[in-house]
Amino acid sequence: MTGSKFTSNYLSKIKYLFRWTWMVIPVSIAIGTVVAFFLWLLTAAIHFRFHHPWLLYLLPAAGVGIHFAYRLYGKSSERGNNLIIDEIHEPGAGIPKRMGPLILGTTVITHLFGGSAGREGTAVQIGGSIAHMFGTWFKLDDYAIRTLLTAGVAAGFGAVFGTPLTGTIFAMEVLTIGQIKYDALWPCLIAGITGALTVSVWGVKHTAYHIGFTMPGHMDARNILFIGLLFIKIIIASALFGLVSAAFAEIVHQLKNFFLKWVTITWMIPVCGGITIIALTLLLGRPDYLSLGVDAEHPGAVTIVSAFNNGGAMFLSWLWKLIYTTITLGTGFKGGEVTPLFYIGSTLGNTLAVVFNAPISLFAALGFIAVFAGATNTPLACTLMGIELFGSQFALFFLVACFTAYFFSGHSGIYTAQFNTNDESPELSRSNPSFKNKSNYIRQKVSKYKF
Repeated sequence: MTGSKFTSNYLSKIKYLFRWTWMVIPVSIAIGTVVAFFLWLLTAAIHFRFHHPWLLYLLPAAGVGIHFAYRLYGKSSERGNNLIIDEIHEPGAGIPKRMGPLILGTTVITHLFGGSAGREGTAVQIGGSIAHMFGTWFKLDDYAIRTLLTAGVAAGFGAVFGTPLTGTIFAMEVLTIGQIKYDALWPCLIAGITGALTVSVWGVKHTAYHIGFTMPGHMDARNILFIGLLFIKIIIASALFGLVSAAFAEIVHQLKNFFLKWVTITWMIPVCGGITIIALTLLLGRPDYLSLGVDAEHPGAVTIVSAFNNGGAMFLSWLWKLIYTTITLGTGFKGGEVTPLFYIGSTLGNTLAVVFNAPISLFAALGFIAVFAGATNTPLACTLMGIELFGSQFALFFLVACFTAYFFSGHSGIYTAQFNTNDESPELSRSNPSFKNKSNYIRQKVSKYKF
C-alpha cells in the first residue's frame, strides 16, 4: 500500500468515527433522557399499586384501554421490537413517531394495574423511534438509517439496565441468529455508553446484585474435583434454563394465536387475560408474581433480589412467573419480556441450586442471564451482562451457561423477526430447506470443521 493510499484509508476511518460520534451522542442523550423518565414513572406506578392493591381488579379495564389505544392510534407500532428489527433488516415503511410515547404510556398502565411484564421492550422501542426520527431529520440514506436504528437499540438497552457493553453487543446480536455485523460497533458503543450515562446523570439508580460465592483460593485435588462437579451441575442447569426459555417463547406465541383464533371480539382478549391474572393471585394468596418482581411489595416477597439468598424463592416461583407473564403478554398487555425472564431465571437457579447442592447466589446469577440468552438468542451479550452486573470472576461460568442455554432453547425466540432476514448467506435464508431451526444452523457450522 502506497503512502497516499495508507493516509487516505486512515483519514476516512477517522472521518467515519467523528461523523458517527457527533451524530449518535445527541440521539443517545435524548433516548437516555426519555428512558430515565420512563424508569422514574414506572417505579412510581409500581409503588403506587403497592399502596393501593385494589388497582389489580381494574386490570381487565386497563387492558381494554391498551387494546383500543393501539387499534386507534398504534398502526404498525403494535409489532413492537419486531418492527424495529425488520426495519433494520430492510428499511421501508419506517417507524411511527407515536411508537415511543405509546409504548411508554401503555407499559406504565400495565404495571400500574399489576400486569406481569418487563421494561426492556419499552426502552428498545423508545430508542428505535427516537433514532428513526433523528435519521429523518438528518436525511440519512438507508444504510445510515439501519446503523442509527441499531445504535438506538443499544442506547435504549444500555440505558434501561445500566449495562452499556451489553447494550452494544445486544443491538448487533439480536438482529439475526448466528450473525453479528460489526460495521455498527462504534455507533452502538457510543450509544450504549451515552444512554447509560444519561440515565445516571438524571439520578436514576439501577438494582445491584451480588454473588456471595467465592472461588477456592488454590487448586488442590479436592478443589479441582469440586470445580469439575460444579461445571457439570452448571451445564445440566443451563440446559434446563434453555428449555424453560424455549417454553416461555413458545407459550407466548401460542397464547396469542389461541386467543386470536377463538375470541372473535378482540377487546375481550385482554379482559380474559386480566381476569385470569386476578384469579391466579386470589388462588395463590400472594401478589409476588405481578409487575416487574424487582421491588418487594411485602416482607418475605419473592423477588429477583431475594432469589440470590437462601430461602429467597419457592420451589415453583419460576413457573408461576412464567405463567403470569405469558398470560399478560399473550393477551395484549404491553411491556418487555426481559425482566420477567430475569425473575424466572434467578428463581429457577435458586431452586436448582437447592436440588444440586450448589451455590445459590451463583446459580441465581447464571439463571438470570442464561434464560434471557435462550429466549433472545443473544448468548454473547448475556455473557457480557453477567460480567457487567456480577463481575468478571465468574466469566467462564457465564459463558458456559449462556451458550448452553442458547443451544438447548432450539429454534424458539421471543423476537420472531430474528428469523426473517434477507441476508445473502444461504445458511440463513428461509428459502433454504436445510435451515429448519437454530440447532441445525449450529450443526451446519460445526460440520465445516474437521477434527
